[in-house]
Amino acid sequence: MDPTDELAAQLRHAIGRVVRAIRRESDALPTTHSTTLGFLHREGPMTIADLARRRGVKHQGQSRTVAELADLGLVERTASDTDRRVSVIGITAAGRTVLQDEMDARADWLAAALREELDDEERAVLQRLPELFERIARRAD
Repeated sequence: MDPTDELAAQLRHAIGRVVRAIRRESDALPTTHSTTLGFLHREGPMTIADLARRRGVKHQGQSRTVAELADLGLVERTASDTDRRVSVIGITAAGRTVLQDEMDARADWLAAALREELDDEERAVLQRLPELFERIARRAD
């Protein structure tokens, strides 16, 4: 394995561990709920079929998640403008608040970890990572 392949494998593993730790330590909602709310917040209202495709899950499972979120008042169903037989799912104000609370809790957990686990020099090394990861992520756009 060449050095770049090795770096990619190490980063994938480490980033995955950090993401899982953040979710485990700070998320109040099940991942299915927060992922669905995140898509609706970023991309706007969409059908259950669209949500299922975006999440890579079956329609039936996504339908159950939407029903649970609707029962909590975090999403709402409206009829499609183009086909009244189709429901479009949108995030509610309460859903945005819950999602923002989760994002804030994740950021707070990570900030505390950065303060407690790393020194100033190590935190300085991380300063460029957001920009670099954004450049890498743009490959998928």
